[in-house]
Amino acid sequence: MLEVIKFASLLIGAYLLGSVPAAYLVAKWTRGIDIRKYGSGNVGASNVFAVVSKRWAIPVTIFDVGKGAAMVWAAQLLGLGIAEQVTVGLATIIGHNWPIFLRFNGGRGIFTSLGVITMLSWKLGLIVLVMTYILAPLRKVSLGVSLSLVSLPFFSWFLSQPLDIEERLPITLGLAALSLIALLRRLIVPRTPLSESVHPVELFFNRLLFDRDIRDREAWVKWRPFKQQEKQEKD
Repeated sequence: MLEVIKFASLLIGAYLLGSVPAAYLVAKWTRGIDIRKYGSGNVGASNVFAVVSKRWAIPVTIFDVGKGAAMVWAAQLLGLGIAEQVTVGLATIIGHNWPIFLRFNGGRGIFTSLGVITMLSWKLGLIVLVMTYILAPLRKVSLGVSLSLVSLPFFSWFLSQPLDIEERLPITLGLAALSLIALLRRLIVPRTPLSESVHPVELFFNRLLFDRDIRDREAWVKWRPFKQQEKQEKD
């Protein structure tokens, strides 16, 4: 019974820590803006980089990675098994993506996922970094993220020995769930005015591969979703 209570408490703590929106708080504190109404509208380090500053994107990234890693580490310290560690990590990611403090409208959970993955297997974490940023010179980081997320379950299952993964079933299932959560978050956000003329099939693949509604990255990053609404409110 004590083990169940300990595990349940850790799950709740993981969700609440995941719900702490560092990107939102930094944008509010430094520029007095709601980051959900600027740039891509994403509550994450990438949007802080775009609409606040590069300098502030660094601590947001560290915090988002850290909260994922910290909760898995806490599960390890408490002697929980791999399946429980994975579940705690997923709870942290869910908290980041659907935070209670922002009415369940958060970020994509990519950096938090990186923290979780790295604590489960540092080699898998390295694979994510390499696959993500190998396309950075082409400005296709989101595509690299998509490819790494989809491929991780296959790496953990078929390359478990060279990756030093002892319990490949819970790790693989956890990574599959992690990938589905990340991709689902991309797909279910509301449509924006920029995508009104975009065909649903094209919209689906834009979100799935590039994490945006349109192909033009610059137009997407610089867009303010509620610019017209804010202007009307001021008038």
